[in-house]
Amino acid sequence: MTVLPALQAELAAATDRLLATAARLSDDDVAAPSRLPGWSRGHVLAHVARNADSHIRLLTWAKTGVKTPQYPTARSREAEIEAQAARSAAEHLADLRDSAARLDAAVRDLPEQAWQASVAGMRPPDHPAWYCLVRRLREVGMHHVDLGAGYGPSDWPEAFVLRELHDCAATWPRESSPIRSFRLPATEWKVGEDGPSVEGAPADMLAWLTGRSGGEGIRLVPEGRTMTPGPAALPAPPPWLIMPAPADLPATPPEDYP
Repeated sequence: MTVLPALQAELAAATDRLLATAARLSDDDVAAPSRLPGWSRGHVLAHVARNADSHIRLLTWAKTGVKTPQYPTARSREAEIEAQAARSAAEHLADLRDSAARLDAAVRDLPEQAWQASVAGMRPPDHPAWYCLVRRLREVGMHHVDLGAGYGPSDWPEAFVLRELHDCAATWPRESSPIRSFRLPATEWKVGEDGPSVEGAPADMLAWLTGRSGGEGIRLVPEGRTMTPGPAALPAPPPWLIMPAPADLPATPPEDYP
């Protein structure tokens, strides 16, 4: 048994939650600003739908061995989102459902050996096809919060939070790290050589590290002393997701991840 069935089940549940939120949005809601600067909720919804199609292209690459880029170009990706952002709430919902169903079919249709194939996002490193499920879960979970429509970091499932914290640490730019480590009640990830450490509850930590909070619930730990600063006193975390995947993933789907 590999991690694939668990990731597929988790993705189905995350997609259902996103669809339930999208189904409650009116046309005015969709046109309103999201939590992402410069994007309406319609931009976010269009991006999530097109991201499903982009992962179908990666799975097609894995299945056929023919290189199929995730997106033709960065410019075409942005243009497609912009062109579709102003659609009605009903159009966005239908597109989300249809694109998610197409991706689910592509996942179910992928031969077992193809999950080991190497594919690539828009930035290095390449990664095995099984990690597409993790990347898609990331898109759905993060952008559900970005809608600003009642679903927040505290609603993220525990498994999602711990996996994303692991991958934040695994892809961390250690040479420019503003902190020495980030700590949870039972876990610590060392991500730099100098600077303070930070600690907090898992969901609060992930929200801060990914730019989805101002640091609420995060405590600074300079030289072994814990203090609770205002958000402005926290160092800014480095840009999130500078790598789409850790560099040392196993080609064969593992029994569990991480």
